[in-house]
Amino acid sequence: MNVILIAVIVLGAVGLVSALILFAAKEKFAVWEDPRIKEVSEVLPQANCGGCGYPGCQGFASACVKAAETGSLSDLNCAPGGQAVMEQVAGILGLQASAAAPKVAVVRCNGTCDARPHGVEFDGVHSCRIQNMTGMGETQCQWGCLGEGDCEAACLFGAIKVNPATRIAEVDESKCTGCGACAKTCPRSIIELRPQGPKNRKVVVLCNNKDKGALATKECKNSCIGCGKCVKACKFEAIELGTNLAHIDPDKCRLCRKCEDECPRGAIHAFNFPPRKPKTQEEQA
Repeated sequence: MNVILIAVIVLGAVGLVSALILFAAKEKFAVWEDPRIKEVSEVLPQANCGGCGYPGCQGFASACVKAAETGSLSDLNCAPGGQAVMEQVAGILGLQASAAAPKVAVVRCNGTCDARPHGVEFDGVHSCRIQNMTGMGETQCQWGCLGEGDCEAACLFGAIKVNPATRIAEVDESKCTGCGACAKTCPRSIIELRPQGPKNRKVVVLCNNKDKGALATKECKNSCIGCGKCVKACKFEAIELGTNLAHIDPDKCRLCRKCEDECPRGAIHAFNFPPRKPKTQEEQA
C-alpha cells in the first residue's frame, strides 16, 4: 500500500512541477498580439480567398492593424467584403476608409468552338493546369481558355462557370467579388480583374493571343491580330499595342466604343451597354 501511495505522490509531484515549468515558459515566451487583430478578423467575411494579397483573413487583419500606425488603409482592400467591411475595419482602428473602385473578373477569350475548332481529344485529368502542361489542349491555340474549370473550382462565390456550349469560362458579375482567385488559378493568365465601370459598362479586348497575325488567324477566327486599327480609332490613347495584341486601359477608356466598330476581327467586346439603334442610310453611307 505504501509503495502505491508513494508512486501516486511522486507522479503528482512530477505533474505539478511540469505544469509550473510550462506555465513559466508560457509567460516568458508569450507573444503579445494586439487585441484589435481579433476584432478586425471577426468582421471580415472569412473567405480566405487571398484576393487581398495576404495569407487569409487573419493575415489581412494583422496588416490592417499594422497599417493603422501610418494612419491610412488606402493600400488595403477586402474584395469579398467590399466597402461596407472596410468601413467597419476603419471604425475599429479609428480611421476613415478610402473608397476603392470595385473590380470584376473578365475572361479575355472569345475563341468559341466554331472559331477555334477542336483538333484532338484530351483524355487525361480534367484540369486546365495539367492540360496546359501537356500541350496546347484540344485546339491549336495555346493562348485561349481550356474550359476544364479550374477557375470554377477556385471561386468561392459561384461567380464563374464554364459554358458547355462554347467551352469558355463566363463570369456572373452579380456574384463576382473581384477577389482574384480565378485569375490566380488560370494557367494561361487569361482572366483579368478590371474596374466594374460606370453602370457596370466596360470595353475589353477578349483575346490573349500574342502570335503574329497570320498564325493567330489560323488558330482562332476571333483572335486579335495586332493590326492597330483600334489604336488609331481611339481619341483618348486608351489602347496600347503590345506583342501583337491590343489592350485597353480601363482608366483611360471613355466607353465610346469606336474601337469595337473598327476591329475587323470582332475581338473587342462592350459589356452591359443598351442595344444600339440601327444606323440610318446616311450613317451607313
